[in-house]
Amino acid sequence: MSRVLIAMSGGVDSSVTAYLLREQGYDCMGATMRLYNNETIGEYKHATCCSEDDVWDARNVANRLDMPYYVFNFMDTFDEQVIRRFVCAYECGRTPNPCIDCNRYLKFERLYHRARELDCDYIATGHYARIEHNEKTGRWELKKALDESKDQSYVLYAMTQEQLAHTLFPLGALHKPEVRQIAEEQQFLNARKHDSQDICFVPDGDYAAFLRRYSGKDYPSGAFLDTKGNVLGEHKGIVHYTVGQRRGLGVSSSERLYVQKTSVADNTVTLCTRDGLFAKGLIADQLNLISYAKLDGPTRVTARIRYHQPEQDAVVTQLDDDTIRVDFDQPQRAIAPGQAVVLYQGDTVVGGATIREAVDHCE
Repeated sequence: MSRVLIAMSGGVDSSVTAYLLREQGYDCMGATMRLYNNETIGEYKHATCCSEDDVWDARNVANRLDMPYYVFNFMDTFDEQVIRRFVCAYECGRTPNPCIDCNRYLKFERLYHRARELDCDYIATGHYARIEHNEKTGRWELKKALDESKDQSYVLYAMTQEQLAHTLFPLGALHKPEVRQIAEEQQFLNARKHDSQDICFVPDGDYAAFLRRYSGKDYPSGAFLDTKGNVLGEHKGIVHYTVGQRRGLGVSSSERLYVQKTSVADNTVTLCTRDGLFAKGLIADQLNLISYAKLDGPTRVTARIRYHQPEQDAVVTQLDDDTIRVDFDQPQRAIAPGQAVVLYQGDTVVGGATIREAVDHCE
């Protein structure tokens, strides 16, 4: 009998994951990752995940399923690999995606290694995605969920072949209403629990306030520039701005202005009109390929440059082991350094990388 360690957040998805795997005959154990103390990030415990209530909900489901249950303290790894990366990205003028880092460094690295220490054959999560083995290529493939409205393949692109071979996603073939129905039939107390929407350690969405509170720094004001380098006004610190932002600029203009880029070197924020947000391509690094070991030449794909964005037709070219260039058939709006570009062929994830810069701006 194969043994599986199930990541249980206290939500309905991971609870149904545990139920389905037990029904399939796996030797199951549940685990909740303790990632931070809510008090240290200035939030009450009920405002976000990782609370005592979430642990209680997960433990309750594990007890109902007669499964061993653990709480693992991974706060050190979360602080180093997720929160600090988040802070550093904003301080460097990039727009991070901490959910990708949490999957990469916590669920499919730290938790995966803990599972191996516990002699587990697999880990499992409540992600909406699928894993299949391609007999022709010999590679494990990551595929979109059948419920594309819930598909989470975008935040899973960093998974390695080893991780894919030892991970289970039981919800990938289900739709969300089916998952809630199963939870209700099993009388799980979290059957109607709301899904988490915000970044878990910044639930109010005020990133700048979190950065000041966490780092203890004040971020100095600087100049707003137009695309020709003319000074338009004064910004309140570059951590307040992301590519494509329009609200909260406080600059008078006859046309709507948007953030085109930020520069840490001279502490400036460049503003543009709507047309200036569009670029024909991007360069991205920290490449992870899944369905291919290497791209042998320009490859036709579809691509997403942000979570839940409709896929865009493009050609990707691998520049070296770590770097790709993506050229879009149609110019794309607000390509943000720090975000991920994830590549698809049909429902299969080709791979992904971290956007370094937009190229060939239209303005």
